Amino acid sequence: MSRVIKVGMAHFDFAKAPDKIRTSGLGSCVGIIIFDEWSKICGLAHIMLPESVMARTNTIQRAKYADTAIADMLTELLKDGASPYRLKAKIAGGAQMFHFGCSNERMRIGPRNVEAVRKILNHYGIKIIGEDVGGNNGRTIEFDPSTSILEIRTVNQGTKEL
Repeated sequence: MSRVIKVGMAHFDFAKAPDKIRTSGLGSCVGIIIFDEWSKICGLAHIMLPESVMARTNTIQRAKYADTAIADMLTELLKDGASPYRLKAKIAGGAQMFHFGCSNERMRIGPRNVEAVRKILNHYGIKIIGEDVGGNNGRTIEFDPSTSILEIRTVNQGTKEL
């Protein structure tokens, strides 16, 4: 019997087939799924910000930031038997949820999150094989490691699969 593992904002978790993994409330946040198709394991992070250097304190919630969340997920996936050569990624979210009258770079949180995720995954040599990013609507995503299908439900736009 399978279950759905739910990942909250600024957290990450892992699933192995037949279980699935889900996160909701992806607005400017980005959901990052890193998976190994052969071993049927995956990790999902729900990141809020691009880099941990943005933290206002020395103690940070590592899953909140793309750089530290991805690094920590990779460590755990490799410990659990994933091969670094088989890892792939799918990403969703990064919407620009609010329109601001100014062009302040700091207010482009969604696009900056997407840029950071792409850069960090590229640094680790992990290919993004599917993405649904941008726009201005929230998303819920659910990944099935047994099929490697990412289901994306977008507000006012329905459901699609990657």
